[in-house]
Amino acid sequence: MTVAPPATAPPSSVPLTNLAHLNFLLDAVALKSMSGHTTYQLEQQPAAQAPWTYADKNADGSYTRLGGGTLDSATGYWSQGAFNADDIARTAVVYLRHWQQTGNAGSREHAFQTLRSLTYLQTTAGPNAGNVVLWQQADGTLNPSAKPVELPDPSDSAESYWLARTVWALGEGYAAFKSADPQFAAFLADRLHLALASLNRQSLAKYGHFYVADGVQVPAWLITGGADASAEAVLGLAAYVTAAPGDDGATIALRELTEGIAGMPSGSLRQWPFGAILPSVTSQSLWHAWGGMAPAAVATASSVLHRPDLLAAAIKDSAGFTPQLLAAGGPDNAWSPTPGEAQIAYGVDSRVESLVATAKAANAPGLLDVAAVAAAWFFGANHNGAPAYNPATGTAIDGIETDGRTNPNSGAESTIHTLLSMLTLDANPSLKAKALAINKTVGTHGLSVVEAESGSITGGTVVKPASTWTGEANISGGAYVYLTAGGSVTIPVPADNQARNVYPIVNRSIAPAGNTSWTSGRTMLGTTPNACAGAQGVTGAPGILYPFALGSPLPAGNTASVVGRSSGTAAIDALLIQPEISSVSVSGPGGDSSLYVSAAARTAVQRVDLPKGFKLQQQAFDSSGRPVPAGPNGNGADHSGRVTVVPGGFTWVTLVRK
Repeated sequence: MTVAPPATAPPSSVPLTNLAHLNFLLDAVALKSMSGHTTYQLEQQPAAQAPWTYADKNADGSYTRLGGGTLDSATGYWSQGAFNADDIARTAVVYLRHWQQTGNAGSREHAFQTLRSLTYLQTTAGPNAGNVVLWQQADGTLNPSAKPVELPDPSDSAESYWLARTVWALGEGYAAFKSADPQFAAFLADRLHLALASLNRQSLAKYGHFYVADGVQVPAWLITGGADASAEAVLGLAAYVTAAPGDDGATIALRELTEGIAGMPSGSLRQWPFGAILPSVTSQSLWHAWGGMAPAAVATASSVLHRPDLLAAAIKDSAGFTPQLLAAGGPDNAWSPTPGEAQIAYGVDSRVESLVATAKAANAPGLLDVAAVAAAWFFGANHNGAPAYNPATGTAIDGIETDGRTNPNSGAESTIHTLLSMLTLDANPSLKAKALAINKTVGTHGLSVVEAESGSITGGTVVKPASTWTGEANISGGAYVYLTAGGSVTIPVPADNQARNVYPIVNRSIAPAGNTSWTSGRTMLGTTPNACAGAQGVTGAPGILYPFALGSPLPAGNTASVVGRSSGTAAIDALLIQPEISSVSVSGPGGDSSLYVSAAARTAVQRVDLPKGFKLQQQAFDSSGRPVPAGPNGNGADHSGRVTVVPGGFTWVTLVRK
């Protein structure tokens, strides 16, 4: 832990939410009268508003608005379209929330117009009634079948992410306009019921039924098979049911979808992915950050439905998985199953909103410290070391690669989700102050990857598949080690001064093929199955690429080797190495702080080099994010550099002068 120079934090009283760039992305779109597509007051107002999909940054710092795909200069049409339902729906949510928080009349009008635009894309008649067309050209022409092909195709032929996001916008829209414009609110309620009728014909008709995914039972009634899509619909339904508590149909849909999402957590304290809510029923070894609103949805709905039992899934994800995610290098876009993808505003916002919602629902203030670290990504605590959001212009970057390279463009999705986070911070002043006090990630020490092919092999070979994608996960590093019966691989592991959990990633086949035993020196770590995976079911490939937990940790000490010896054929991809106490250290105007995260089965003490004249101010939280009582667990001030972390919990530590 280093000492940062004194600095003054930006005033937390100044709003962070700046809608200027989102306003720039908006354009007028003509809404033509046509069968199956209409909207509120179409005859009186034959145009509405929608955001362009992309905005590329020019050399002079300005931006050029672009559609999706390629532009046909002869027709002026994009191969996908200029506008899309996903971004229109989420843009409406931004303006709705801004209007509700600030009373801004301009945001109310933008919310009104984007909701009119969105409902025009919803099909109102025929077998696809209630579903939504995804793409629209700049002149208002609908493009049901985009190139490259979207699924479903045509885009209103089945339920979709954009239908789920339409439900999100309609629900929050109804709640906002219920008193301000009852006539428009009634129209939004009608369109919400139209969407629910579609869902009741499709996914929700399977309520109470289950699929099998690699031998695991998963709910069959999630929208498009995803907790991700369903979560965004739940956010809208929760807002709607709060404003219309007598609507039994909406309440039932809210309950059923929330139960489905709450049935998707995976892993535990010492098993990948450490309590995360998996986004899709089609993979048991892929988590992604985009669309990652599941904890926020479950936490919010649990309160609306008076179902505290549902809250457990949100707590496991927010208090168990998310601190591990940040300590592994920040809010990566995916673990598949190894960390290491780019980071984008959508994924960061999903973490921030979920942490705040869960903290509120679970009375777990420790999650707000975690949220401050996540939100500081926007202010410079990221791989690039520079702010990802400019509050003076309202622009956000489109992503940061693992090596720090940035995508300087500022398209609709990144702008929208950055603004949703800024609205969350503006609505929570103490959290906002904490996040603004952080602008640099000093270091992380958490989950890491050691490739199996980096080791020495006996009775096997390195295989480089043509594609690293198995159908449900990614081969790490582009290669894996194939062992024959009796073969072994000796993998070097960097030194660490603490014990570490080891998770061999095995591409487990369906046919019997024995086990692989894992040792380090004289320490027996455990065994992993080579095969006998569960029934494939709805997943994209037979077998499963999965990080399996071992029974014993790797002892602390110098550089070690982990040896895997197989009794049958085995495909070993890599080792995930997890310190029993992970950490992420940050600095900024608020000084130097660290988050210490436990994956240990017992209370652990982490020793920190304490500069002369300083002490540690610490607060320990348990595995639900609730404070640990002061006393022997080490809360309060410490002058010796001892940080105490309870099993499965985390401790927030700040370096202060004596």
